[in-house]
Amino acid sequence: MEPRNLKKVLIHSIVFSPDCVSTAYLYNDIALGLLDNGFDVVVLTTTPHYNLLNSELIKQPLFKKIFGIYYISNFKGIKVYHIPLKKHKSTLNRIISFVYWHLISFLFALSIRNIDFVLSPSPPITIGFISFLIAKIKKAKVIFNVQEIYPDLLINQGNLKSTLIINLLKIIEKFIYNKSDAVITIDNVFYLLIVSRFNDPKKLTVIPNFVDTDLYKPIRDNQELPQIFGSDNDKIKIMYAGNIGFFQDWEPILYAAKELSSENLEFWIIGEGVQKNHLTKKIEDRNLTNIRIFPYQSRSLIPIINNHADIHFISINQQIEKEGFPSKVYTIMACAKPLVVITSEDTPLYNFLIGKNCAEIITKDRNVNFTNSIIKLIKNKELRKQLGNNGRNEIIKNYSKKVVVQKYSNLLNSL
Repeated sequence: MEPRNLKKVLIHSIVFSPDCVSTAYLYNDIALGLLDNGFDVVVLTTTPHYNLLNSELIKQPLFKKIFGIYYISNFKGIKVYHIPLKKHKSTLNRIISFVYWHLISFLFALSIRNIDFVLSPSPPITIGFISFLIAKIKKAKVIFNVQEIYPDLLINQGNLKSTLIINLLKIIEKFIYNKSDAVITIDNVFYLLIVSRFNDPKKLTVIPNFVDTDLYKPIRDNQELPQIFGSDNDKIKIMYAGNIGFFQDWEPILYAAKELSSENLEFWIIGEGVQKNHLTKKIEDRNLTNIRIFPYQSRSLIPIINNHADIHFISINQQIEKEGFPSKVYTIMACAKPLVVITSEDTPLYNFLIGKNCAEIITKDRNVNFTNSIIKLIKNKELRKQLGNNGRNEIIKNYSKKVVVQKYSNLLNSL
């Protein structure tokens, strides 16, 4: 048997290509970046269930194995194993499917040979426990990546009220933090929030998320959007593209749309999520004809869509804004587009943007100040250009894929 030269990284994630969601895109690029940095990479994930586009499934087809117990696919030379996980309307069925995925993933991982590292992103927090068990049995190092802070996010959303479950999740969280060989968090605010939960704070390090600056960049020539968007009406486009869920605060946008109904502008909301029907009903109830909602689009179209917008907005729910970070901010900045951001001070998003002069940042009087910021930007094209260019320069300098993936590579090599 020939000696093994490359160290193998098992990426254990609840989403990965061909699923079309931000964490999948992030870990697609991390996987490719680690491959370029001399690691052997294999992925253990779910069957696409969050946002599946047929165009992506055609590019990366899944092949059934052992009567559908698992599937395999190939992502640009990286072998991907998919354990079935489905969306169910029934809460009980969702829980059963979730537990099944954890159990079969754990058992299947034991068949993967010569694992040196297990890298897994949260959410869910429970994936870190399964990754720890895999790493322990395979005598590998385990690295846990905190993309969102659980169970804090669930508690602050109000979706988790059981003291028993909360205490159990907190025990799991602390166990993962202290049993992992390294924990990555994406922001200094996150770092300060969770560092006290570590017995050894040296295990915790900050590595930000990043953007593929070859894909996301200013597009000088206007490119056609899919037919679903209709023909261009020359209105100023104010856009949000991403998850439509509890993490967003939609009231300032609804307020602004009403106040600015006579202006030559449209709000575009592109995406899916648990709050989409609720938001759609509010728009209809208030007869807001200047808000248009579209379904998710493929990643290849997002740079074109980003560039089509004149202004982008991100509005964060105050109850849970300290436990998450919208990665779309990187792609918007990379496309040299201005932002209007609604968030409180001392949040990861505020901490990231402050001082970069690439966004209008609103921390109080959300409805009125959001509306005023939109008016300010639609009347000042030069300011929009300046904010956009400042954002692009910041991304190129500190948050490109090459710069950040090298930090992942350095961390693995240091363990």
